[in-house]
Amino acid sequence: MMRVDQRVGDVTVPGWLCRPAAVEGPVPLMTWVHGGPFGSWNSWAWRWCPWVAVARGYAVLLPDPALSTGYGADCIARAWPHRAAAVWREVEALTDRVLDDPAYGLDPTRTCLLGASFGGYMTNWITGHTERFRAIVTHAGLWALDQQHATTDMAAWKAGIFGRPEEHPEWYAENSPDRFVDHIRTPMLVVHGNRDYRVPVSEELRLWWDLVTLGGRPRGHAAPFPAVHRGEPLGAQPEQCSHLVPDGPGLL
Repeated sequence: MMRVDQRVGDVTVPGWLCRPAAVEGPVPLMTWVHGGPFGSWNSWAWRWCPWVAVARGYAVLLPDPALSTGYGADCIARAWPHRAAAVWREVEALTDRVLDDPAYGLDPTRTCLLGASFGGYMTNWITGHTERFRAIVTHAGLWALDQQHATTDMAAWKAGIFGRPEEHPEWYAENSPDRFVDHIRTPMLVVHGNRDYRVPVSEELRLWWDLVTLGGRPRGHAAPFPAVHRGEPLGAQPEQCSHLVPDGPGLL
């Protein structure tokens, strides 16, 4: 694991790069966007463990962009309230930093973006704004903010911060991933669970249907997947989920 950082404007965006120790040739890269959004990769969690991917031949970049904790109030303010473009700008800058440095031995032609909860929201938004990644994995991510803000178990909190779409139409138009579905070209793996009340499963059901009917890719490229809770398989055997992190060539 290596500490990495990149200057973006007048701030330094930090992160960590986890890389296989003995791999021949350029290594495919996964960029993981953390949840929260008030969170950081500077604390341990079993739920998203980069070493599972590293053991299968991937490098994993763990950026701490705007809205991350541990860097003071200014880090939160840079993208408050939940301004996706500001977060993406810093995630992309750090991704470019590690890909451009030959010392890290990464393959810029084989990259993937992954995230859960707020990170899933960001992957949903980002895939509507770039085609640079070979694949997208979104887990428990927000898709249609007008829908999620009214159906989450924290609806009152969401309404108090973001208001209703008719009150702040510009913010919803800029930050709700569903508004950009017709720009999506990148293959997506969508994972969610029925027992998620913070981000109800209706978000991913609508994402899936929007991709099938409105997305920029050819229609019909979708398949069901065993139900998954935020951290646990629900009625699925472990081998049914093992291909979420395939060996190096499998995903990218």
